Amino acid sequence: QVQLVESGGGLVQSGGSLRLSCAASGRPMSTYSMGWFRQAPGKERDFVSAISWSGTSTYYKDSVKGRFTVSRDNAKNMVYLQMDNLKPEDTAVYYCAADVRGIVTSRQDQMDAWGQGTLVIVSP
Repeated sequence: QVQLVESGGGLVQSGGSLRLSCAASGRPMSTYSMGWFRQAPGKERDFVSAISWSGTSTYYKDSVKGRFTVSRDNAKNMVYLQMDNLKPEDTAVYYCAADVRGIVTSRQDQMDAWGQGTLVIVSP
């Protein structure tokens, strides 16, 4: 069983930066891949980024490429999403999720565990 807790959300002006963190517990993080998803107001939740169990492979939604960076520290059981040059359209609740099989995917139905989400608001 994997438990995930996100933190780091908040209010930031357009062009600003935030760093989201996801703390994992329950089993060694080094065995599973991680993903970040977001749900904007009035929209469905969708994929943002993913990282392999080793951290050597990363993937991004097209609209965040070059602005967001995903990373992980397996020794600390932490995953991060560095978000730079934020835009108002990045406003959403951000969720981290785990695929305990270690498969990197953008599919939400493949994820085995989810955090409670952290709210990011980007003002114009």
